[in-house]
Amino acid sequence: MTAHREIERKFLVTGEDFREEATSSSRVVQGYLSYVPERVVRVRLRDGRGYLTVKGESTADGLSRIEWEREIPAADAELLLRLCEPGVIDKTRHLVPLGAHTVEVDVFHGDNAGLVLAEIELRSETDTVALPPWLGREVTGDERYYNAYLSRHPYRTWAFSPSPGDEDAPH
Repeated sequence: MTAHREIERKFLVTGEDFREEATSSSRVVQGYLSYVPERVVRVRLRDGRGYLTVKGESTADGLSRIEWEREIPAADAELLLRLCEPGVIDKTRHLVPLGAHTVEVDVFHGDNAGLVLAEIELRSETDTVALPPWLGREVTGDERYYNAYLSRHPYRTWAFSPSPGDEDAPH
């Protein structure tokens, strides 16, 4: 696979209705060999298959960045996961069709339990999509919701704001 520009929007999920609409679900375990802003190197196991991914720095609005991904043998991914920085991400990914798009809903486990995020990959930065009612506040560009950040600062450790409408925001 060659590098491409990943363009996606990210949202908090506010309901369970996505589960009825999901066409598939899979467990994902991933760790990070590097997570400096200029390059994130991720190792992932999903459905018994291994992947190595390199992502570049996000644009200022957080909407896009360069991404390169290659499938690797699962045994290699398992070995590389042992070399990763502390803080492995464990989640179940549900795929939900949405017109010409697919919404990836991640239900986090372990130290990030309680967090449910959705990502919609777009074809261009001006691509529009009708959002389902179970999507909540948009968090595109908010680095706190990047998996690399969550691996170092688990959701369960966040302090929460008591202000209405911003219950999910850490201080």
